[in-house]
Amino acid sequence: MKSLKKTRRIQIIMVAAAALAFSTALIGYAMRDGINFFRSPSEVLAAPPPPNEVFRIGGLVEAGSIIRGQSDTVIFRVTDGPASVEVRYRGILPDLFTENEGMVGTGRFVDGVFQASEILAKHDETYMPREVMEALKESGEWKGPDPQS
Repeated sequence: MKSLKKTRRIQIIMVAAAALAFSTALIGYAMRDGINFFRSPSEVLAAPPPPNEVFRIGGLVEAGSIIRGQSDTVIFRVTDGPASVEVRYRGILPDLFTENEGMVGTGRFVDGVFQASEILAKHDETYMPREVMEALKESGEWKGPDPQS
């Protein structure tokens, strides 16, 4: 009788462990495209990611760099002070998108150009991701208040 209880307990533990492993694998599979790593322009130029990697880039839109083409394609440069990266975006930009303002873009880095699939414009000081803010502070380009204080 004792060995039957012990065997049943071991079977339940093994089924629970298998279910946990299976659910963890499903969650990982579902999130494979949902995780975007953030990089500053300096980080992108120092260690260029592979062309198939989707990530986020952020910084300030460089003054005088916005070029609007014949179609809905817009070319501009994003900078963190020491480095800047050319960005190409096809679509309608947010209303708050202007020069010398913060932006975050999602896309891929292909042949030295960031091909953006989404552009977000800064709407106040708290919108700027911490990594962008720290990179801008280090380069002396940060013009906003310190949200930590």
